[in-house]
Amino acid sequence: MNQQSNGQSSRPEYPQAREALNNMKYEIARELGINLKQGYNGDLTSRENGYVGGYMVKRLIQQAEKQMAGQQGNG
Repeated sequence: MNQQSNGQSSRPEYPQAREALNNMKYEIARELGINLKQGYNGDLTSRENGYVGGYMVKRLIQQAEKQMAGQQGNG
């Protein structure tokens, strides 16, 4: 079963989100001192790539918590 037949698409629902996530990825890599570049990054270790992804998730969770906390006060 391909992605199209089950209602999912490989395209992001919000194209602006893909650009924002890419920017976040490179920003976090710089903060961690990891030389992430556009294109091929096969010279990086799994650990380095995992750090970038893990910190992206951590930051997204922090942003969501902050946003939810702000919405609770306006209810």
